[in-house]
Amino acid sequence: MANNAKKVAVGKPLASGGAYIAVSGTAVPTDISTALDAAFKATGYVSSDGLVMSMSADTNEIIAWGGDTVRKVQTSHDVTVALTMLETGATTAGIYYGTGNVTVVAATSGHGEQVNIEVTSAELPRSVWVYELADGDRTGRVVLPDAQVTERGDVNFIDEDAVSYPITLTAYPDEDGVKAYIFWDDGQKTGE
Repeated sequence: MANNAKKVAVGKPLASGGAYIAVSGTAVPTDISTALDAAFKATGYVSSDGLVMSMSADTNEIIAWGGDTVRKVQTSHDVTVALTMLETGATTAGIYYGTGNVTVVAATSGHGEQVNIEVTSAELPRSVWVYELADGDRTGRVVLPDAQVTERGDVNFIDEDAVSYPITLTAYPDEDGVKAYIFWDDGQKTGE
């Protein structure tokens, strides 16, 4: 089989948005084309670093008499997705600080919409995440059916850069043991 440059994909977000979140229990898309449930909310702009999916596994070596490694047994497996959210608003604040710690006050004649945040040690909830990708005619979708923000990076308030919210999600297995679903459509339609 020869090399095929058409198989090289980039992970740009859809023009309408790339990252979506919904409460745990929301219907999870099982293919690339099913429309997202209305419960999904766009998280807004994500930094140019995009998404970084990492997988790691720990093993335990079984060593025979004499020192030969005769087997490695997997003892853990971890899937994480890291991204940095760029928008400052109720959805992003709820993801980063916890929705129970965010209050939105509607705009009045004297003020714009206010997002009030309380910083607490409360554990963040599990949720469903979907990332929508586009590369010309090629589309992609990454689905985390059960994920939780387990790391939060520093929020910098500086004058030369956007206030941003770096997070790392841990993906947990669904009822089928799957931590993430990744779908690609190469856009090469037949019969047209």
